[in-house]
Amino acid sequence: MPRLLLTGMSGFLGWNVARLAPSAWEIIGTVRTRPVELASASSERVDLTDTAGLEALFARLSPDAVLHAAARTDPNYCQVHRDEAWRQNVDVCAALAALCAGRGIPLVYTSTDLVFGGGQAPYGEDDEPVPVNVYGASKAAGEQAVRSAYSDACICRMPLMFGPAHAAAGSFVQPMLKAARAGDRLSLFTDEYRTPASARAAVQGLFLALENGRGLTLHLGGAERISRCDFGYRLLEAFALPAEVIRPCLQADVPMAAPRAKDVSLDCLRARRLGFAPWPLAEELKWLKTELTQRGDE
Repeated sequence: MPRLLLTGMSGFLGWNVARLAPSAWEIIGTVRTRPVELASASSERVDLTDTAGLEALFARLSPDAVLHAAARTDPNYCQVHRDEAWRQNVDVCAALAALCAGRGIPLVYTSTDLVFGGGQAPYGEDDEPVPVNVYGASKAAGEQAVRSAYSDACICRMPLMFGPAHAAAGSFVQPMLKAARAGDRLSLFTDEYRTPASARAAVQGLFLALENGRGLTLHLGGAERISRCDFGYRLLEAFALPAEVIRPCLQADVPMAAPRAKDVSLDCLRARRLGFAPWPLAEELKWLKTELTQRGDE
């Protein structure tokens, strides 16, 4: 059974990768401070910014492949903590890529749609990043670090993602559902467009990338381009919650530390040619409702 070293298992994406991974893989996930217990994976506590510790981990585990999902992902936090964002989102990438290159093993690096500036969507897989905030710049620099150290690595640009989550790392839908059930107002942007994807679609794409994506840049966006506001309406409809709680607004109406791109929707042509096939949004929301119900989160 091939051994996959999964960084960031305590994050939303990493946790979902660990629980939804094909059974053909042995999953060993890294965590830094937050313990994660999953029957489908084991975990290793490690500080990824400690290069010597990372080298020792590779020597001890001898992974057959690496999926790098760990990152500092909050754009507003990164905007005011640039040095920390660079250490976690760039320096770690360079170290991991060098270790994988030295062993000749597959490496998939999860980047983001926020490497783009929002003025020329939908963005194809060969379009050049033009980030508008520190987070996007750090992820774009991470891409460059990976490519420089290991040309055979696969870069996967991930969209806005949703799905079940553990207590320490939620997706953006859980606070929306909680607010709607409480009758609280939801301010949602009408002028920010994404191609959101479920955790199951993301995991499908990432394991496709591990198997067939050497040297490629892939986009793993969802099937539909949609505004944050319209997504909210679709979500509440799927969960039979009142849409009156939604307050449509513009990005400019909500002060934030990090500038935001207006449209970073992804064109996933290359990934689709490899077999990536995200489900329609209506099906994804049904899946989400079923998953949350089965987990007791509904």
